[in-house]
Amino acid sequence: MLIERSNIDYPLWRKKVDASFLTTADTPIPNWLLDLWSIKKLFNNVRSKNDNNSNILILFQKSEYEGHIAKIKYSGSSYRYRIYFSQDLMHKLREVYLMTYMRTLEGKLRKLDKNKNIDVEREISFWEFIDIEFNAKKRVLILTDHYKQKPTFPELFKHLAGSPALKNIDDKINNNEKVKIHKNNWKNREHYKKEIDAENIIYILADTKNKLLYVGEAKKLISRFNSGHKEIPNWDFYKYNLLPKEYDYHRLTIERMIIRDFAAILDNNQGINTLSISEYKLANKKIDK
Repeated sequence: MLIERSNIDYPLWRKKVDASFLTTADTPIPNWLLDLWSIKKLFNNVRSKNDNNSNILILFQKSEYEGHIAKIKYSGSSYRYRIYFSQDLMHKLREVYLMTYMRTLEGKLRKLDKNKNIDVEREISFWEFIDIEFNAKKRVLILTDHYKQKPTFPELFKHLAGSPALKNIDDKINNNEKVKIHKNNWKNREHYKKEIDAENIIYILADTKNKLLYVGEAKKLISRFNSGHKEIPNWDFYKYNLLPKEYDYHRLTIERMIIRDFAAILDNNQGINTLSISEYKLANKKIDK
């Protein structure tokens, strides 16, 4: 049973996590908080998040993020104060509040099918909240994820957070037709068999014990990794970039380019002139001269 928090240091706003919070990276500040948080005093003359006076620090799960507060024209002659946060924080919030984010995508997909009358929040009923505190003296916004919905399928949802499949769906929903390469962070070797949607990729393997790096390309990540790597058999970490379909025929060319660039900064087996800026060595044997 979840109990109420006791570690609250500043006036608290328990905000419902909704679609806009996870898709636009900003949120209006309720009027009842303006005096409690000294917002009018600090930001009354700030009309844009590009104003240096808008800068704040945001803390979430022991990490720091860039943020802004500005007084933005709302309608007619009225104004609203808004909090703006960085894209990396928005993506982190999507991972933490994945159930709400998945419901948001579900609602948008239905609208794409012209089912505009559906109330997806009423049909898929649950609520998640984020606690927001503001230290006015230090201009620090503190976010705490106290009330979260437990994922229905925990392993699947854990994998979906930040996955290429979800990013592609998000691009489709938001009519983002720009060709994009979806990037991923380093993961432990034990996780690669869960990358069921990783296709048309450029990847990097790292052997942290022997200080080796390897660059490769693959149509399907799992199949390629299962076949093994003679040059770096004991790799323990991997990361990959998912290429758009338009780059399918250029995947090998991109891989060769990246290998050659790595050879220019890492020691290698082919005698390529290098700056040797790292103790790591490039394990690839095929390197363009």
